[in-house]
Amino acid sequence: MTMPFVVPRPPELEPATWPAYGLTTLTVLPLVWRRRAPLAVLLAIVATSGLYRLALEGPGQPLPYTGLLSLYTVAVLSPGPKRLAAAVVVTFAVPVSVWLNTQSARELTFSVFVFAAAYVFGRLTDARRRTHRVEEERAAARERARIAREMHDILSHAVSLMIVQAEAGPLAVRKAPERAEAAFDAISATGREAMTQLRSMLGVLRDEGPASADGPVPAPRAPQPGLAELPALLDRVRDGGLDVTCTTADFEPPLPRATGATAYRIVQEALTNVVKHAGASRVTVRLDHGPDGGDALRIRVTDDGRGPRGEPGSGGTGTGGHGLLGIRERAAAHGGTATTGPGPDGRGFELRAVLPLEAR
Repeated sequence: MTMPFVVPRPPELEPATWPAYGLTTLTVLPLVWRRRAPLAVLLAIVATSGLYRLALEGPGQPLPYTGLLSLYTVAVLSPGPKRLAAAVVVTFAVPVSVWLNTQSARELTFSVFVFAAAYVFGRLTDARRRTHRVEEERAAARERARIAREMHDILSHAVSLMIVQAEAGPLAVRKAPERAEAAFDAISATGREAMTQLRSMLGVLRDEGPASADGPVPAPRAPQPGLAELPALLDRVRDGGLDVTCTTADFEPPLPRATGATAYRIVQEALTNVVKHAGASRVTVRLDHGPDGGDALRIRVTDDGRGPRGEPGSGGTGTGGHGLLGIRERAAAHGGTATTGPGPDGRGFELRAVLPLEAR
């Protein structure tokens, strides 16, 4: 808005009056509600602007800023029918305004251009917001899948070991009491570790820990288990009565943390499947470099159990069961692959996973 009280208007123009300023204010005030009722605000601004043009001679503006802003908001926030109504209103109002002002083709062309630009920018903003929303929803879906895999791995592994130990407990009590005590200790240790991992995961999801006198305590953000924790995992499985042999190559430099965490979870889930479904007495775990000079981490988990049966949850080559699906998803997320099939000489079951090492 010009300020004729500070910078006087040209002498050929009538001086601005307070009513003119009051009516100009009415063309601006509706913008307060432009996000709640965009089309209604546009109509109010068009009406007050028309009244201003017909009833009073005021300071005026070089551009109809309020109309442009309200049309932009309609283009961003309103559905199709309301946008169409706004386009009809503006298509009628712009030529009328030009006819009441200069009646020149130049002003008409300029006005049509700026209003069309405001509408186009509004639609582009809406399209960008929709794209961001889709990306956020995809990211949320990926995060839900990741959390589901983590919780499945933690709970499935812990519960499977606890079931095996609990089933062996009564027999051990009668024949070897000292083994029964070890079994119960293993059940307790497995349960405590599972609870610790779940608390850590849920605490990160809440983004805060338990409240204290000084307010919420930040949730712990311990790193995911990696190959350094693999011996402890194998010991827990051995405590369940399964003979586990592990061969791990020396990685120089050490594996990236993400690769180590993925390898740990794949081995954990593979051992869980062996415990739950294979009926095996012996399992071999091998982690080494690829034959072409260490371009990939290769994981093989082989057991002497009943082998693939292609049944849901059997650990076989069937499509059922969340464990093998989770393994494939983890490997794929790391840029690798995971395959399953019969073990050597067609006996038992073997899981093979390949994780690229470019992350180094």
